[in-house]
Amino acid sequence: MNFDLISIAQGTVKIILILGLPSLLVSMIIGLTISIFQAVTQVSDASLSFVPKMVIVSIFILITLPWVGDHLFEYTENLWGQILIFGDNS
Repeated sequence: MNFDLISIAQGTVKIILILGLPSLLVSMIIGLTISIFQAVTQVSDASLSFVPKMVIVSIFILITLPWVGDHLFEYTENLWGQILIFGDNS
């Protein structure tokens, strides 16, 4: 029983990483691009790094929302299936 709970926890961490990593990578790429632009032009405005990153990451999240929803739906179905199996065994 303990091993099954560990596998559920590992699956949860795995799905969190899979779903969060693309947005994090986009944010890092945009931040790096803006930082290079600020270093080259010597423009040091705080909103220059925040606003474009917020807008682009928000658009990216909206575009990838169906993919995220599919993964969450599949994971939830598998988790409920495991819960039903655990309930039958006890």
